[in-house]
Amino acid sequence: MSGYHNLLEKQVRAEANRNRMIFYTVIVLSFIYLSISLVFGDMGLMKYLEMNKTRTSIEKQINEVHQQNEQLRQQLKALKDDPFYREKLAREEYGLSKPDEYIFQYDR
Repeated sequence: MSGYHNLLEKQVRAEANRNRMIFYTVIVLSFIYLSISLVFGDMGLMKYLEMNKTRTSIEKQINEVHQQNEQLRQQLKALKDDPFYREKLAREEYGLSKPDEYIFQYDR
Protein backbone atom coordinates (compact mmCIF):
# COMPACT_ATOMS: atom_id res chain seq x y z
CA MET A 1 0.00 0.00 0.00
CA SER A 2 2.90 2.31 0.68
CA GLY A 3 4.05 2.10 -2.97
CA TYR A 4 0.57 2.92 -4.18
CA HIS A 5 0.36 5.79 -1.71
CA ASN A 6 3.75 7.20 -2.91
CA LEU A 7 2.68 6.91 -6.54
CA LEU A 8 -0.62 8.65 -5.81
CA GLU A 9 1.20 11.37 -3.87
CA LYS A 10 3.62 11.91 -6.80
CA GLN A 11 0.72 12.15 -9.21
CA VAL A 12 -1.05 14.68 -6.98
CA ARG A 13 2.14 16.77 -6.69
CA ALA A 14 2.73 16.57 -10.44
CA GLU A 15 -0.87 17.64 -11.07
CA ALA A 16 -0.54 20.51 -8.57
CA ASN A 17 2.75 21.62 -10.17
CA ARG A 18 1.17 21.47 -13.62
CA ASN A 19 -1.85 23.49 -12.45
CA ARG A 20 0.45 26.01 -10.76
CA MET A 21 2.55 26.28 -13.96
CA ILE A 22 -0.60 26.83 -16.07
CA PHE A 23 -1.81 29.48 -13.62
CA TYR A 24 1.51 31.38 -13.67
CA THR A 25 1.72 31.11 -17.45
CA VAL A 26 -1.78 32.58 -17.80
CA ILE A 27 -0.87 35.38 -15.39
CA VAL A 28 2.36 36.21 -17.24
CA LEU A 29 0.68 36.10 -20.66
CA SER A 30 -2.13 38.31 -19.37
CA PHE A 31 0.38 40.78 -18.00
CA ILE A 32 2.25 40.85 -21.34
CA TYR A 33 -1.02 41.36 -23.23
CA LEU A 34 -2.10 44.21 -20.93
CA SER A 35 1.31 45.86 -21.17
CA ILE A 36 1.27 45.75 -24.97
CA SER A 37 -2.32 47.03 -25.03
CA LEU A 38 -1.45 49.91 -22.71
CA VAL A 39 1.45 50.98 -24.89
CA PHE A 40 0.30 50.25 -28.43
CA GLY A 41 -3.50 49.90 -28.20
CA ASP A 42 -6.17 52.28 -29.55
CA MET A 43 -6.12 54.28 -26.34
CA GLY A 44 -2.56 53.41 -25.37
CA LEU A 45 0.46 55.47 -24.52
CA MET A 46 1.58 55.90 -28.13
CA LYS A 47 -1.85 57.19 -29.16
CA TYR A 48 -1.89 59.51 -26.14
CA LEU A 49 1.50 60.98 -27.07
CA GLU A 50 0.41 61.45 -30.68
CA MET A 51 -2.82 63.15 -29.62
CA ASN A 52 -0.95 65.36 -27.16
CA LYS A 53 1.43 66.46 -29.92
CA THR A 54 -1.54 67.19 -32.21
CA ARG A 55 -3.27 69.18 -29.47
CA THR A 56 -0.14 71.27 -28.89
CA SER A 57 0.12 72.00 -32.60
CA ILE A 58 -3.54 73.01 -32.83
CA GLU A 59 -3.24 75.25 -29.76
CA LYS A 60 -0.25 76.96 -31.38
CA GLN A 61 -2.26 77.52 -34.58
CA ILE A 62 -5.16 78.92 -32.58
CA ASN A 63 -2.86 81.38 -30.82
CA GLU A 64 -1.41 82.49 -34.17
CA VAL A 65 -4.92 83.04 -35.56
CA HIS A 66 -5.88 85.06 -32.45
CA GLN A 67 -2.82 87.25 -32.94
CA GLN A 68 -3.64 87.76 -36.62
CA ASN A 69 -7.23 88.65 -35.72
CA GLU A 70 -6.03 91.21 -33.20
CA GLN A 71 -3.69 92.77 -35.76
CA LEU A 72 -6.51 92.93 -38.31
CA ARG A 73 -8.84 94.53 -35.74
CA GLN A 74 -6.23 97.17 -34.99
CA GLN A 75 -5.66 97.81 -38.70
CA LEU A 76 -9.41 98.08 -39.32
CA LYS A 77 -9.79 100.50 -36.41
CA ALA A 78 -6.93 102.60 -37.76
CA LEU A 79 -8.48 102.60 -41.24
CA LYS A 80 -11.80 103.79 -39.83
CA ASP A 81 -10.47 106.38 -37.37
CA ASP A 82 -7.10 107.65 -38.62
CA PRO A 83 -7.00 109.59 -41.92
CA PHE A 84 -3.18 109.71 -41.85
CA TYR A 85 -3.04 105.92 -41.69
CA ARG A 86 -5.43 105.68 -44.64
CA GLU A 87 -3.28 108.06 -46.65
CA LYS A 88 -0.09 106.19 -45.74
CA LEU A 89 -1.63 102.85 -46.73
CA ALA A 90 -2.93 104.25 -50.02
CA ARG A 91 0.49 105.68 -50.87
CA GLU A 92 2.65 102.72 -49.77
CA GLU A 93 0.48 99.75 -50.68
CA TYR A 94 -1.35 101.00 -53.74
CA GLY A 95 1.00 103.67 -55.10
CA LEU A 96 -1.69 106.35 -55.07
CA SER A 97 -0.95 110.07 -54.94
CA LYS A 98 -2.77 113.33 -54.73
CA PRO A 99 -3.76 114.93 -58.06
CA ASP A 100 -0.90 117.46 -58.10
CA GLU A 101 1.87 115.08 -56.88
CA TYR A 102 4.50 113.07 -58.74
CA ILE A 103 5.82 109.73 -57.51
CA PHE A 104 9.47 108.92 -58.04
CA GLN A 105 10.33 105.25 -57.59
CA TYR A 106 13.86 103.95 -57.40
CA ASP A 107 15.49 100.63 -56.64
CA ARG A 108 17.49 100.33 -53.46
